[in-house]
Amino acid sequence: MTAKSQTLKFENKPRIIAGMSVVGRKEGDGPLGKYFDEIDDDPKMGKGSFEKGESAMFATAVAGAAKKAGLRPFDFDALFAGDLLNQLISSNYAARELPVSYFGLYSACSTMTEALSLGAAMINAGYYRTAACVTGSHFAAAERQYRYPLEYGCQRPPYAQWTVTGAGCSVLSIKGDGPYISSATIGRVADYGVTDANNMGAAMAPAAFETLLAVLDDTGLSIEDFDAVFTGDLGRLGARILRDLSAERGVCLGQKYSDCGEMIFSREQNCYSGGSGAGCSACVLNSFILDKMRKREYNKVLLMATGALMSPTTSFQGESIPAISHGIILEND
Repeated sequence: MTAKSQTLKFENKPRIIAGMSVVGRKEGDGPLGKYFDEIDDDPKMGKGSFEKGESAMFATAVAGAAKKAGLRPFDFDALFAGDLLNQLISSNYAARELPVSYFGLYSACSTMTEALSLGAAMINAGYYRTAACVTGSHFAAAERQYRYPLEYGCQRPPYAQWTVTGAGCSVLSIKGDGPYISSATIGRVADYGVTDANNMGAAMAPAAFETLLAVLDDTGLSIEDFDAVFTGDLGRLGARILRDLSAERGVCLGQKYSDCGEMIFSREQNCYSGGSGAGCSACVLNSFILDKMRKREYNKVLLMATGALMSPTTSFQGESIPAISHGIILEND
């Protein structure tokens, strides 16, 4: 890492040896439904509330990923986890059942790539042998925390997004099979003055753009070097803004670029501008992207999850929305 570089390069090839995705019925009915490991028809996952159901999704994702990796959940050296709810309650309450070291993380909807960046750094440095990286979100829980009571039935603008109900877990290891994380680019907070809490795509797109430029500058790579480039949850509007910002700087994203928020729901599902939430990129990574990499349809992928760092407090006070994006590069041998 050079003096002003935002990118950490990992020489010891921390690998994603297993991934698990758990989603709700709406996500399962979307275009990526066949890739998800588990689709649950009960939004409360058999629990007493949406928040408890979200925590149950976390536990299911961790247990499923561990089983795929031939491990038990308490075999992990550490758990890197985060969600969107106040005080990270979904992550915290799932973690209390696991006697492993726990990092509670918050980077809004970009938390999955933050977790993978930190987990990969710890494994690359030799501190840990295995780690679980998991994030998730829940439509109903996020709505009543950030916006309105569910019973209110407010009308949304067309650029709004639909919080994904889902959790995704990646198992990182210094040994084993699977794509490895060759580098992680740690984002910087960007704020371009967007104040509309519904317009997260516009708030997050500049952060994704700045991280994209940092990836290309720090690594010396170009878009042509990747088989695919993904953002986390910009939605249709945010993805279009990112394309425009990139084109102004001479970077053509072309057909290699997709946004997880655009991918996870179809237009016919009436999810406005697409999906959002910490579970969005986590579920797409641990299903669709890993599947494509295992089949060698992709051999080099850039994933930049994106997050709007707002809260009800700042929104009610008329504050603008800071945003961040962390990027990782995944490669096959």
